[in-house]
Amino acid sequence: MSDAAIEPFSPHADPAALADLRARLVATRWPDAPDDAGWSLGTDLDYLRELVAYWVDGFDWAAQEAALARLPRFRVRVGGLGIHVVHAAAAPASPSALPLILTHGWPDSFWRFSKVIPLLTDPAAHGGDPADAFEVIVPDMPGFGYSEHPSAPLDSRAVAGLWAELMGTLGHERFGAAGGDIGSHVSRYLALDHPDRVVAVHRTDAGIPSPGVDLSELAPDERALVADAASWNAAEGAYGAMHRTKPQTAAFGLTDSPVGLAAWIVEKMRAWSDCGGDIERSFTKDEILTNVTIYWLTGSIGSSMRMYNANSKLPPEQLARRVEVPSGFSIFPADIVRPPRAWLERTANVVRATEPERGGHFAAFEEPELYARELREFFRPFRQ
Repeated sequence: MSDAAIEPFSPHADPAALADLRARLVATRWPDAPDDAGWSLGTDLDYLRELVAYWVDGFDWAAQEAALARLPRFRVRVGGLGIHVVHAAAAPASPSALPLILTHGWPDSFWRFSKVIPLLTDPAAHGGDPADAFEVIVPDMPGFGYSEHPSAPLDSRAVAGLWAELMGTLGHERFGAAGGDIGSHVSRYLALDHPDRVVAVHRTDAGIPSPGVDLSELAPDERALVADAASWNAAEGAYGAMHRTKPQTAAFGLTDSPVGLAAWIVEKMRAWSDCGGDIERSFTKDEILTNVTIYWLTGSIGSSMRMYNANSKLPPEQLARRVEVPSGFSIFPADIVRPPRAWLERTANVVRATEPERGGHFAAFEEPELYARELREFFRPFRQ
C-alpha cells in the first residue's frame, strides 16, 4: 500500500455556495405545464415545487454532510486523478474479510451504497453471519461526486483499469467486484481485463444485445429482450440519447439551475425505482436532495453525462466479450430492463442468478438489506 497516495478526505460545503444555491432556488423561473399532466410529460411541476420548497426551508445539508462524513473517506491518486473513496474495514477486523469494490452508476455517486456499507462490513450487527464480512471500497467514478473530473471523457473499460490500480494501491491483489447501472459495466471490464485478480463479479445489469445483432441466433426470450429494450428506449431513452450525443448542451442549463438539475435527476429516480409511481415510497425528500445536492455542489452533472458519450464509442468487439470469471446477477423486479437467464449465460459464466422480491435500479439504496443478502450469498464460496 502506498500511503503517500492516500489522504483522509472530508469535504465541507462553502457557506457562500449554499447561500448561492438558496438564492437560485428562490429566484426560479418556473415553466407552465398542461392541466393534470402529472409525470406523463416528464417531471411533475407540482411535485417539484413541493420538493424545492423543502430544499429552501426544510432541508438540512449540514446534517446530511455530517452523516456522510461518518463514513471513512479518502482521496487517492490513481492514474493522475484524485479519486474520492469510501474505504470501510470489516468490523470487527477479520483476516477472512473479502475486499469488495462497489461501483455506482448515473445519476448518483458513492451515495448509492451509503446505506449498505455497514451491512456488508459488520453483518453480525445486522442479523448476519460474521463470516460474511467484507472490506468495502466505494469510489466515485472520475467526473462523479467528489472525484476529480477527467480532462477527456473516460469509458467504463478505462475506469475499470483505474479501479485495478486503485485496489493495488490499497493493498489488494485479489478482490470481488459488484455494481449497478454503469457500475455493472465497469465491474464487467474489471472481470474481463483482470481475471487473475477478480475472484467473482456480481451485477444487477447485464446489458442488452448490440444493435445489428443477428436475431436468428438468439433464443425467443432473448429476442423478447431486444424488443423490450427497444420499446423502453423509445419511451424513456431521450435522456440517454442526449448524454451520448450532446451532453455539453444540456450541461449548461443543468449546471446553472438547481431546479433544472433536480428535474433531470428526480424524474429518473422515480421512473427507475420500485416506488409504484410515488417516489417517496423509495426515497425520502432528504435522500433525494442529498443525491441532487452532491451533484450541485461538485458541479459534476456535465462530466457525469459525458461518460455516456465515451461508452458509446466502445468498439463492438469489447461489448461482445464473454465474462469467464464466476458471475452472479440479481435482477430486481422494477429495474429498467430485465434480461432472461439465456442472455445472462450467453454473456457470462453464471454461477448464481436470482430475482429478489422488491427493488429497482437503485437496489442498494432502495432495499439495502436485500442487496446485502444477495452479495453475502453470492460471494460466500469465493472467500478462500
